[in-house]
Amino acid sequence: MKTSRGYPLPPGAYLHGNGANFALLSRHATGVSLVLFDELEYPLETIELNPSRNKTGDIWHIRVEGVKENQLYAYRVDGPFSPEDGHRFNRHKLILDPCTRALTKQDSIDIEAALPYDPLSPLKDLSFSEEDNSGHISKCILINNRFDWQNDKPPGHKWSETIIYETHVRGLSIHPSSGVQHPGTYRGVTEKIPYLQGLGITAVELMPVQEFLENDTPRVNPVTGERLKNYWGYNPLLFFVPHGKYSGVETPGEQVTEFKTMVRELHRAGIEVILDIVLNHTAEGSEIGPTFSFRGIDNSIYYLLETGRRFYKNYSGCGNTLNCNHPVVRDFIIDCLRYWVIEMHVDGFRFDLASVMGRDENGEIMKNPPILERIAEDPILRGTKLIAEAWDAAGAYQVGSFPGKRWAEWNGRYRDDVRRFWRRDPGFTGALASRICGSADIYQKEGKEPLNSINFITCHDGFTLNDLVSYNHKHNKANGENNEDGTSENYSFNYGTEGPSDKEAIERIRIRQIKNMLATLLISRGVPMLLGGDEFRRTQRGNNNAYCQDNEISWYDWQLLKKNQEIYRFAGKMIAFRKKHKVLSREKFYTDRDILWFNHNGDSPDWGYSGRSLGCIILADEEEEDLCLLFNADSVEKSFLIPPATSTGKWHVRVDTSREMPDDINEAGKEAVAVKEGYILPERSLAVLVLHKE
Repeated sequence: MKTSRGYPLPPGAYLHGNGANFALLSRHATGVSLVLFDELEYPLETIELNPSRNKTGDIWHIRVEGVKENQLYAYRVDGPFSPEDGHRFNRHKLILDPCTRALTKQDSIDIEAALPYDPLSPLKDLSFSEEDNSGHISKCILINNRFDWQNDKPPGHKWSETIIYETHVRGLSIHPSSGVQHPGTYRGVTEKIPYLQGLGITAVELMPVQEFLENDTPRVNPVTGERLKNYWGYNPLLFFVPHGKYSGVETPGEQVTEFKTMVRELHRAGIEVILDIVLNHTAEGSEIGPTFSFRGIDNSIYYLLETGRRFYKNYSGCGNTLNCNHPVVRDFIIDCLRYWVIEMHVDGFRFDLASVMGRDENGEIMKNPPILERIAEDPILRGTKLIAEAWDAAGAYQVGSFPGKRWAEWNGRYRDDVRRFWRRDPGFTGALASRICGSADIYQKEGKEPLNSINFITCHDGFTLNDLVSYNHKHNKANGENNEDGTSENYSFNYGTEGPSDKEAIERIRIRQIKNMLATLLISRGVPMLLGGDEFRRTQRGNNNAYCQDNEISWYDWQLLKKNQEIYRFAGKMIAFRKKHKVLSREKFYTDRDILWFNHNGDSPDWGYSGRSLGCIILADEEEEDLCLLFNADSVEKSFLIPPATSTGKWHVRVDTSREMPDDINEAGKEAVAVKEGYILPERSLAVLVLHKE
C-alpha cells in the first residue's frame, strides 16, 4: 500500500480522506511495524516504519492510503529485552493499539501464547520467547465515529437529585426471566429503561465496560466443574474499547454503535450513565504475565516498577500498577476520559481503587496528585460526575480526605455503620446520626459537603441486601479458593437460619430489616446508591465475592420481582419520598437549628455504648413539611415521646417498616394514623412522620 509520513497526533488510528493515520507512542522502541489483516484475521501486509521519516519525538506515525473502515490492524514493537532495566520488548508478540476504539472478539486470545518469555524456562520472565502469537490474539478495528445522536443532551442532574443504580450490563438481562429480546447486551440495558424509570432511578453506574480480559483464571467451580471467568470486568485490556461480548451483533465495531445507542436512549429517559473505570492496573499482570499492549510498547513508562526494575509495584492487588502520574500516562488517561465524554456521551466515572492514582513513582501517596487535579480541572470533564473508590489494595484509605472537592467518594464508613446499627451492635447511634446527616464528621473538616459522600449499604463487592440479612458467613466455595476469598467482616445476620428460610417469622424480620436499610439510605443526606436487584431481593446464595461467576449466582432473576413486590414497592415509594422532600437531599450539612435529636423518652439521646434507638425532628422550609425520623434497632418495642415541633400541626405516619404492605408506606394525604405527642415503634423498625402544618 502507498504510505506517507503521517502525523504524530492524535494518538491511535483515524480514517481521513482515502486512507488512515496511525500513531503510537514508544520512547524506548528501536523499531515499529504496522500489521494489517483481512476480515478473517490473516496478515495482509506488514509496514515497517522508518524512524527518520515516521517518528516525531517519541511518537511513531504513518499514513496508509486505501485503508477503509473496519480494517483490522496491530503492531510489532522492537526494542531492548532487559527486564532488569524495565524493558520487555518482544517483536514476536503482536501488540494492540492502546488507543484503538474497537477490538475483534476475544475468542482467539491465548494467554500463554502472549507470554514474552518461555514458560518452561527455569528463568521464567528472564527468558525470551520467539513464538509468534499473531494467530492467537484479537485484532484492533479501525472504525469511524459516525452516529445519529438525534440531538442527544446529557440530563445534567444535580448531585442532590441523583439516585444511582449500580448494575452489570450482562447480569441485568442475561437471565431467561428478563423478558428482553437482546439478553446480556447494551441493547438489553436499553430494554430495561422503563423499569429503571418506574423505580425512580436517575443514573446507572455500569460495572466495567472497557474491554477486559475474560479468561484470565484457570480455576474451575469445584462444585459444577464449570470454567470460571472474569465476570465483573476489573481486569482491563484496553481502555477506549466497549466490551465486545456485550454486543449482540457480530459486525466488526458494532459494540461501539450499540453502546452509543444505549447511552442515547438512557438520556432520552432522563437517566445518566456513569462508568466504573479501572485505571489502576491492566490485564498484563506481574512479571510472569502476558504481553498484550502496554508492556510491549514501553513497560518502564506505563507501570510502577520496583527499584530493581524487574518487578512491579502492586498497589492494585492484580500484579501491576499503572504509573498514573507520569506525564505520558496522565495524557493517556485524560485522552481516554475525554473520549468517553465527547464521543460516547457518558456523564461521569467511578474510579476503581482511586487511591492508586494518587501514588508517585515511588509508590508514596501524594498530597496533591497531578492526575487527580488535572481530571478535576480539565475543561472537557468539568461537567462530569467524578466518584472515587478512595482506597487501594495496599492499605491506603482516604475516605473523607481524597484530594480535591470535586470528587465524590464511596463512603465505606456509611456502609459499615448502618449495617452495624441495624444488626444491633452496641454504640452505633452516634455513628448512625452522623451518616444520616451526610457524614459531616468525615467530610466537613476537609471543606467538603454531603454531595461528596456516595452513600451505600451494598455494592457489587460483598453481600447483596437480601444476603446481608440471610447469612452469617460468606459462602464462596464456588469460586475455587477454599472459601478464603472475600471479606469475613460483613456485619450481617441470618436471624435464625443460614440462607433461605420457609419460616414466616424469619422472613418477616428479614423483610423488615431490608426496609429499614433501604429507608435509612434514602433519608440520608449525600448521594444514595442502590445495588441493582436489591429492590427485589436478588441473591448470590451467600457468595460475597462473585467476581468469577458468570451464571445464575450473579444474574438478575426477574422472577423475584413478582415474588418480592413488597420490597420493590417500598423501594420505589421511598425514592419518590426522597425526591418530594428536598430537605433530605440538600447539598449542605444540617446545623443545630435544622435538626433536633432525642431518645425515646424525648430527652437528649443516649450516644453511649448501650443506645440502640434514636429519634430526630428535621425542620424544613415553610413550603415543606417537617419530618420526624424514629429508629429502633432494639429487640423490644419503644414508646417514643416526640418533643414539640416549632411549627403547629399534627404528625402523620408516612413510613413504618414494622407494618406489612400497603401500610408500610402511605401516600401523601392517605396516612392511616395521626400522631399526637408519642408513637410506639416495634422492635427493629423505623418510622417517618410528617407534620401537617396548621
